[in-house]
Amino acid sequence: MYPLFVSDLHLDDGRPELTAAFLAFLSGEAREAAELYILGDLFELWLGDDAASPSAREVMAALRAFTDAGHRCRFLHGNRDFLIGAEFARVTGIELLPGPQIVDIGGEATLLMHGDELCTDDVGYQRLRRILRRPGLQRSFLALPRTLRQRFADWLRRRSRRSQRAKSPEIMDVNQAAVRRTMQHFRVAQLIHGHTHRPGIHAVALDGRQGRRIVLGDWHAQGSVLRWRDGEPRLETLG
Repeated sequence: MYPLFVSDLHLDDGRPELTAAFLAFLSGEAREAAELYILGDLFELWLGDDAASPSAREVMAALRAFTDAGHRCRFLHGNRDFLIGAEFARVTGIELLPGPQIVDIGGEATLLMHGDELCTDDVGYQRLRRILRRPGLQRSFLALPRTLRQRFADWLRRRSRRSQRAKSPEIMDVNQAAVRRTMQHFRVAQLIHGHTHRPGIHAVALDGRQGRRIVLGDWHAQGSVLRWRDGEPRLETLG
């Protein structure tokens, strides 16, 4: 038995093939794993637990079947689905992790993150992230009618697309100094995250010792899965 890691599936009603791939994954290979970790952005957009779309409800039912069968699923919020809350967890049976989390993977203390926190060169994004993560603002947003939430989310996505077109790829990637500071702060030599859609396994110099940063890919083009077998991580394409 081995753990599986995925992130950045960005499921929505407009990409039924992605939803179908994830449902097949949950009913297939994921059931052979010790546990499944979803490191954020399972959905392209989440307007609140009371506003799940038809395909999202299908995913929720599949997660419930997965956890009812005795499989553990742990979830970290991403930058697209940070409003997933307690009702979603109750309905699906998954475990919501409260921010960056240290877990034991193969005997190694491993830090799990979505990864957007590490993109510190993107100053504008980090400023917006701090605003959107304020609990009071989130409560006010969730109290709005769903139509108003949708309008605001659509406006924010258009703004984000315009902003991204003006930025270099380097700005939207992680900052290496931020990676080292974060790993040193949590006292770990191994980090797993998503967000950047740039799968890879990278060495990290940590005060005289070598650490490891594992980046998960997205599912739009890559179907990326991190499998942990024979004590070693393997980034592979779904299928």
